[in-house]
Amino acid sequence: MGNLTSSTSTTHWDGDLMSGSGTTALTTSGIASFDVSWAKRAEAGADATNPEELLAASYATCFTMALANKLAGNDFPPNSIDTSVTVTFNVGVGIEKIAINVKGDVPGMSDAEFGAAAKWAKENCPIGAALGAVTDKELTVG
Repeated sequence: MGNLTSSTSTTHWDGDLMSGSGTTALTTSGIASFDVSWAKRAEAGADATNPEELLAASYATCFTMALANKLAGNDFPPNSIDTSVTVTFNVGVGIEKIAINVKGDVPGMSDAEFGAAAKWAKENCPIGAALGAVTDKELTVG
């Protein structure tokens, strides 16, 4: 059994969905807070973030860490990995697509081997797995 860690983020919201706005904070680390609003969710852009951008950041980080570990475990420690994740949100429908783009500087590894390791990371990083597998969603109100 591994070590358990918990990470917390918080959001404060003022007003209704359409005209309101809020702030989401990375509470555990305390290193950042972000302005959020429906307008920025429905029309992504500068000056505020949205849940999909935060999800993309989380997935990009988790995927990259898992890939780095997999490569090193296969005796191909990477010099660097650059990952971009795009989460596509369809208003009124939900998240319709997640696209991962990854490049790596991995001495001695073939493109095919890198692709196989990247596919493994996509399927096995905890955030990617949780997107479809988390059935235990506890709710406390009050």
